[in-house]
Amino acid sequence: MPTVHPVATPPAPGDPSAPAVGAATALLDAYRPGARFLATPTRTLLADGVRTVVPTGDSPLADRVRAALADAVRDGDPWPVVMGAVPFDHEAPAALVVPASVHDGPPLGTDPLVALDPTAPVTGGWSVTPVPRPEEYAGGVAAAVRRMRAGELDKVVLSRTLELLSPEPLDLPSMLGRLARRDPGGYTFALPTGPGRTLLGASPELLVSRRGNRFVANPLAGSTPRSADLAEDVLRAATLLRSEKDLHEHGVVVDAVRRAMAPYCSELHVPERPTLVRTATMWHLSTTVTAVADDPELCALGMATALHPTPAVCGTPTDTARRVIEETEPFDRGFFTGVVGWQDASGDGEWVVTIRCAEAQDRRLRLFAGAGVVAGSDPEAETAETAAKFRTFLQAVGAEL
Repeated sequence: MPTVHPVATPPAPGDPSAPAVGAATALLDAYRPGARFLATPTRTLLADGVRTVVPTGDSPLADRVRAALADAVRDGDPWPVVMGAVPFDHEAPAALVVPASVHDGPPLGTDPLVALDPTAPVTGGWSVTPVPRPEEYAGGVAAAVRRMRAGELDKVVLSRTLELLSPEPLDLPSMLGRLARRDPGGYTFALPTGPGRTLLGASPELLVSRRGNRFVANPLAGSTPRSADLAEDVLRAATLLRSEKDLHEHGVVVDAVRRAMAPYCSELHVPERPTLVRTATMWHLSTTVTAVADDPELCALGMATALHPTPAVCGTPTDTARRVIEETEPFDRGFFTGVVGWQDASGDGEWVVTIRCAEAQDRRLRLFAGAGVVAGSDPEAETAETAAKFRTFLQAVGAEL
């Protein structure tokens, strides 16, 4: 029977009880390649082994997950969870499992030890190849802008990659530790996605979470790089809040989230204006959407699949944006701009947009970054935005563009 090791019960939002010091960082430090790690603002999960692989099939993914969890409950598992990743392409197979054992701890952001400086990466030695080259990416953005001005679509998210080759074996635990400690209040993950492959990253964006019949979505769209100079950093944040281009881009995404959630919800609250979310490297426009579901059986992943992909990672209209992505990007996104997360047998869980991430295999890392392109986009500015987004991972491994 699978074993659950509760390190500490995560407090409910607003609960002043303090979790044990070191409980969350102990799970972070215990991660080893092949395990599954996920840190969110509500809990830290470290899982080992595989009890059940969620199978492929024609039935909805959420139904297959529900069946796998129900089997685990019947076998006597007191708290089975599914963990893993869903790809950008909804027709591609997911990498979801019910682990053999799960260690459940409090959030990293509540652990004072997360503030300790991580081991610095060894710099140098990386071979870095951009795919496509920056000028080719800018050309793709310019072509997409022309199609928008011709009325073909409203928005598309175009991405590029960096292929990194290390002279030494990859130290995934150290990379994960640096990612988590830089943004402990976000969503940090390391998840196997195939033989010898690991998806790891630190995403700022919650696609949707469920607790009881209450759902929360937090779309992010519209970004600007942080500055090391405090005055300049504040100016950039204020400018982002007033940017017509970024507010339009953000509004497209929020409206799509509202329309996707509305058929399932008796109550839906969407703030009129966005706020700001910051990471170590970026400012983002952010809107927190809250809803109450009509159907108590609607699970977190069920709502996530209804939302995915949002215009924050694809575009609008969705089918047209997908076609432009396929025609423009010279690579398969795989799990990038997909979804990572967890869900338990009650249907509660958290599913996160898979950005600020890389795929690791052997001595190679493939980094991904994208930018939302609208009719008012400047190709050079969008290229610079993707370069800024690469910084999250580049700094974690000691590499440079």
